[in-house]
Amino acid sequence: MGNWPALLLAPSLALTNLSITYALVTPACTRQSMVAPNVVTAVVLAVCVWVSWAAWRNWRADSSLGRQAARDHVPDRPPFVALVAALVGALSCLAVLAQWFPQWVLSPCAA
Repeated sequence: MGNWPALLLAPSLALTNLSITYALVTPACTRQSMVAPNVVTAVVLAVCVWVSWAAWRNWRADSSLGRQAARDHVPDRPPFVALVAALVGALSCLAVLAQWFPQWVLSPCAA
């Protein structure tokens, strides 16, 4: 897997998670159950972790190749993009966790 899912998909998923869980507040209040928002957030977090881990693996592979080929003056762009993708993915994971925290603490019917 490339670096682009961690760069583009992970932040988009964090924003999508916010929209979907906000839309699920009324049904959760009606049912007095936070199962649906928690499942959505868990799935989004799992996908964010997966794409971030793939970018981190790419960074590890690219940086080890870069050390071997440093004498050939190979550009350092691929390891840099992979590192940025891994960091953006990690930040997106942190954002999803921060969005999940109020679901644990607050009632869905809190005014």
